[in-house]
Amino acid sequence: MTAMGAIEASALGQAMRQSLWLYPAVEVVHIAGIALLVGSVLILDLRLLGFSRSLPLRRLAAHILPWSAASFALIVPSGLAMFVAHANELMENPVFPLKICLILLAGANAGIFHAGVFRRAAQWDVDVMPPVAARAAAGVSLLLWVSVIACGRLLAYF
Repeated sequence: MTAMGAIEASALGQAMRQSLWLYPAVEVVHIAGIALLVGSVLILDLRLLGFSRSLPLRRLAAHILPWSAASFALIVPSGLAMFVAHANELMENPVFPLKICLILLAGANAGIFHAGVFRRAAQWDVDVMPPVAARAAAGVSLLLWVSVIACGRLLAYF
């Protein structure tokens, strides 16, 4: 038996496939987590792109980022549970590794932004257009997360 076959044969994999309501319930949790993540990212990225400059960026980030982090408590376990149900199929789907790579790139983009240009946010916190680096990070973030969502939908078609 392959590693992916063993994952699918696990108790969780079997339950996810055999239960009438488990997979759809987990999928709803996953989608709710995605909505929470992308919604919070969208608000912060729009602010970084220069919208609503009267809102203090650092206060907005302090409010939004815990919601973004909390969304992973929904997304990761639910995504893993759905993966366990169809590990072979997903690993053979060319869209799945692309989705995972895009998620990793989005995480790297956020990490670079927070370790870099965001450290100087006090200089452009209110009523100032964010620097080009911040706007570029926000644009890349939006593009990556929309692409992740598109890949999630495309998984069913390949």
